[in-house]
Amino acid sequence: QVQLVESGGGLVQAGGSLRLSCAASGRTFSGYRMGWFRQAPGKEREFVAHIRRSGGRTYYADSVKGRFTIPRDNAKNTVYLQMNSLKSEDTAVYYCAASNSDYGADYNYWGQGTQVTVSS
Repeated sequence: QVQLVESGGGLVQAGGSLRLSCAASGRTFSGYRMGWFRQAPGKEREFVAHIRRSGGRTYYADSVKGRFTIPRDNAKNTVYLQMNSLKSEDTAVYYCAASNSDYGADYNYWGQGTQVTVSS
């Protein structure tokens, strides 16, 4: 079992920055691919970014590429989502997730989410 707790959400002006954190407890953090997803009101949850367990390769949704990064600190059992140049359309509840596999769309564990609101 892995427990995930997100933090760092809040209200920010368009063009600003915010860093989300996801702290993991339980089994070995480095053994999981970590991902960030988001869900805006009235919309389906969508993929934002992930970082693989092997080699730390990252992948981003086109909508955030060049603005967001997803570093991880295995010593602190934490993955981050650094969000720069925020836009109103980035407003959503952000969730982190952990997967046993470096490939595929399935994630085994999810956090409770943290709200990000970008004002224009």
